[in-house]
Amino acid sequence: MTDETPIIKESAEELAAVAPKKEAVSSGGGGVRKRLVFGRERGEMRDRGGRRSSRRSVARERVRPEFDHKTLTVRRVARVVAGGRRFNFSVALVIGNRNGSVGVGTGKAGDTALALDKATRDAKKKMIRVWRTKHNSIPHELAAKYSSARVIIFPAPRKGLIAGSAVRTVLELCGITDVNAKILSASKNKLNMARAAIEALSQLKQANARITDTNIRMGTNDTNSTNKTTGIH
Repeated sequence: MTDETPIIKESAEELAAVAPKKEAVSSGGGGVRKRLVFGRERGEMRDRGGRRSSRRSVARERVRPEFDHKTLTVRRVARVVAGGRRFNFSVALVIGNRNGSVGVGTGKAGDTALALDKATRDAKKKMIRVWRTKHNSIPHELAAKYSSARVIIFPAPRKGLIAGSAVRTVLELCGITDVNAKILSASKNKLNMARAAIEALSQLKQANARITDTNIRMGTNDTNSTNKTTGIH
């Protein structure tokens, strides 16, 4: 009896040490829930396999897109067919990098997400590069007309961006400040206003191209001397 008693004590201690491990593994959802709770108290997250995961690392992996975009209009359009009407979504948006590049695009699809993707691709195809002054303004007055929309843009030093409707969206995403824009037409079509603003800004691109051609004809490839007089960079 004296020899068997220590053996029984050791087996009980072993069972007491092994029992919690069996509970944690065999309990399934219960054991995982306990570990999740303890992990949250320590500021950590664990998945169902017990592996550590952090939301911060996921947030750090997110890459900022190359272009910012703003939606101008989202319309539901209908097409009448033999069996009734079919509905699609038409989207118009503006994209830009706030550093001189801007574009306007449209897209139509049966789903809003697909229409946005089409409009983004269309805007990238039609994107223009705008030449600005060193203060992110424009060197001279611009005026353009697209369909029924008429827009005039002129520099306003130290006044900030003064514009409204879709013209303001185009100028913001282009990175232009210290300008004053006026819509001279009664049209309320935001797409036409945005395209009129693009037409006006494209005049700066054409002006810079003419300056470059002039320098090439004169036998110089340096545009710095010309840009100092015009304020274009």
